[in-house]
Amino acid sequence: MKAVVKTQAGAGNTEIQERPEPSPKPGEVLVEVQVAGICGSDIHIAQGEFNDWLRPPVIIGHEFSGVVAELGAGVHDIGPGVRVTAETSYSVCGHCLYCQSGNYNLCSQRQVLGYHVDGAFTRYVRVPRERLYPLPAGVDFAAGALTEPLSCAVHAVSEQTGISAGDLVVVFGPGTIGLLTAQVAKAEGGRVMVVGTAGDEKRLALASSLGVDWAVRADADDVAAQVLELSDGLGADVVIECSGAETAARMGLGVVRKRGKYTQMGIFGRTITMPFDILWQKEVQLQGSASQKRSAWQRALTLLRTGQVQTAPLVTHTFPITEWESALAKAVARDGVKITLVPAD
Repeated sequence: MKAVVKTQAGAGNTEIQERPEPSPKPGEVLVEVQVAGICGSDIHIAQGEFNDWLRPPVIIGHEFSGVVAELGAGVHDIGPGVRVTAETSYSVCGHCLYCQSGNYNLCSQRQVLGYHVDGAFTRYVRVPRERLYPLPAGVDFAAGALTEPLSCAVHAVSEQTGISAGDLVVVFGPGTIGLLTAQVAKAEGGRVMVVGTAGDEKRLALASSLGVDWAVRADADDVAAQVLELSDGLGADVVIECSGAETAARMGLGVVRKRGKYTQMGIFGRTITMPFDILWQKEVQLQGSASQKRSAWQRALTLLRTGQVQTAPLVTHTFPITEWESALAKAVARDGVKITLVPAD
């Protein structure tokens, strides 16, 4: 089977290879991939920025949906042909403080699909049964492939941050994560502003069509003034930074109100300089949000099933995996929103 493989650490070092079809181990399920999404972290991997997190050579890709193809020994509660998606956590230690408290996304021994073990930019991928979820009826494979980033958004909004009805929530970055985060914040009762910049016009229009209250451009609109006007001069109750841009993070700390909440989701991929005196001056509640866990997946699937969050409109381009370089270039250029790959012979 053809696969997109990170052959070694460093920039580039990514290519199409022929790989043998895997067989599921005991307790695993073999999934035939139907659609896989390109994540921002896949871009970082290709550009050589996540060297410490990788175990190459490895098939990359971790956002996907597919069909159960084969069952490993001991798996009896699901059958071939079931439409599924899966968590990125391939394995965790099960014994550390974080695993014992249900926060296994923070386990230091966590093995991740597409990083440490072969991922989804190919035809078949092995997944532990306990990380597998049936897709809700009415959710197609393209929309289902976005369950993973939706789970990340749920973890950030609902589990890490916490939003009260009526909160003014400012989301920086109208990419996939930002648009999903905005929808989850709306579902939680927030009044939501999404902030983009030049080149994000189509993405901001999509944000508006998805029910976001305000979609603005940081380079063309006075974001700070609008936030103050909408908050009786106080500032945003919640800021969630999804772009991984230093300028956006600085602006976010500037518009969050005193004793407000700031959550970092976007990956910078480098060391940045931030005016952290704002934290003590405003008593800002600062937190990060890393990946997702079972509780977030369960809520994400509920939001998909009930239609409170839409993922299908975010899928703008699809390429065969043999054209992964063109797909990646489109993603880097921010041409579209979610770029997906499909298996190829």
